[in-house]
Amino acid sequence: MLKRAFVASDPGRLRFRFAARAVLGIGSAVTVCGLAGHSLVGAVTGGLAALLALFTVTDATVRGQAVTTALLPVAGLPVLAAAAELHDHPVARDLAFLAVVGAGVYARRWGPRGHSLGVFAFMTFFVAQFLHATPALLPELYAAVLLSLLTAAAVRFGLWCYERRLPPAPAPAVPGGSGLARVTTRQAVQATAGSAFALVVGQLVSGQRWYWAVGATWWIFVNTASRGETLVRGFRRILGTVIGIALGLLVVVPLHGAPLATAVLVAVSVFGIFYTAAVSYTWMMLWVTLLAESLYGLLGVLGPGLLALRLAETAVGAFGAVLAVLLVLPVTTHSTTDAWIQRALRCVHVCTAEAAARLAGHRTADPARRVTELEQLLGRVRLSVAPLVHPLNPALGRKRRARRVLALLDDCAREIRGLAVVAADPEASHDARLAAACRRVEAAVEALTEGGTGHVTHLADPPAGPALAHIHGVERALAELAEPLRTPPRAGLAGV
Repeated sequence: MLKRAFVASDPGRLRFRFAARAVLGIGSAVTVCGLAGHSLVGAVTGGLAALLALFTVTDATVRGQAVTTALLPVAGLPVLAAAAELHDHPVARDLAFLAVVGAGVYARRWGPRGHSLGVFAFMTFFVAQFLHATPALLPELYAAVLLSLLTAAAVRFGLWCYERRLPPAPAPAVPGGSGLARVTTRQAVQATAGSAFALVVGQLVSGQRWYWAVGATWWIFVNTASRGETLVRGFRRILGTVIGIALGLLVVVPLHGAPLATAVLVAVSVFGIFYTAAVSYTWMMLWVTLLAESLYGLLGVLGPGLLALRLAETAVGAFGAVLAVLLVLPVTTHSTTDAWIQRALRCVHVCTAEAAARLAGHRTADPARRVTELEQLLGRVRLSVAPLVHPLNPALGRKRRARRVLALLDDCAREIRGLAVVAADPEASHDARLAAACRRVEAAVEALTEGGTGHVTHLADPPAGPALAHIHGVERALAELAEPLRTPPRAGLAGV
């Protein structure tokens, strides 16, 4: 776990820049709120708004990111007003919270923008419970949110917009289907049901901190698309929380809310959240727990009893999510994994074709952008397959097949990266055999997707030349993928 979090590949130091910019943006937002005369409650609200703006906005283009950031107040401020107005009306407050949960998950059907706005709306209601916001606080909270979002946007799009120098990220496909056949609709129902359980049981555990349970249920559903993914994410959330609480007892509680030391710990926690989010949910939750503990220390309410209560509420929320995905409109791991592997295989063919076109002299062909897309798709495959390769999974045969599939897809990606490097060399020349090799890759992909049963050719000896050698490596990996992807017989990719 340590290796995954801190030694994982970071091409172009993107994760480092992502995390460093977050510390700068959030620190600037909190500083501006302080200079504007806001109270500690206002500064905390502003800092969390900046964190969400820098963390959750993931549109494919910088322009799209700017538009989504501008829309965050439209989604968040009305929810903040509702949460404050309903503060003294528990039944209406709880029903409104569940409505925000359902709407926030359902909004994912509109892609990254819908996801960002849904998360921001939910967290705005959550923060109102965290800070016990009342109508009297609304003017200050409104000002803090708007001021912080402006500051975070200035850092992200003005001072340090490193995305402008990167190829546009591929836009993920919007979930298809209609009604309950659409995954986002089913997840909205699941999240609402799980949150309802967490809300009721969480209030039995604590009448003041019950919202922790709802928050745990919500975040377990974020970025998951199947029953298995949700179960694994729940386990990792609890594990990260336990480790974070243990560190909190050693590091945060002894600080007694000392402003300077706590501010340093908050900055370290923010960096940790952003740096580890892409590679380890457990480590991200560790840093989230340390951040929450630091904020409670600043508010003067942190103690061992509160940490034990946080663990209990997290367990309640995780259990609510587990019940929801098992009993309410379950989405199987197999169907989700099948779809992502097929998308990755098609991208392998596109990458090969783009590289061959570039070698043939087509200057507009851009294999590098396609390689970035492939890396993102493989990341989504790993997330989807995670339940099958988890150490606690008792199905050893399926675990072996899943690991074999991941290894062979990684082989494809490695050969594709090498092919893109060759294609980028201005001295590289086109080989007439590349076209035939690309046709074989296309035939292999077609045989492995959409239930295809065609034969996948496996060349005996690699051809000469670096480009052809890389394509041969892709062909070899595709040929070897036929066995695990077609086990059991006629099950297609669902055998994984």
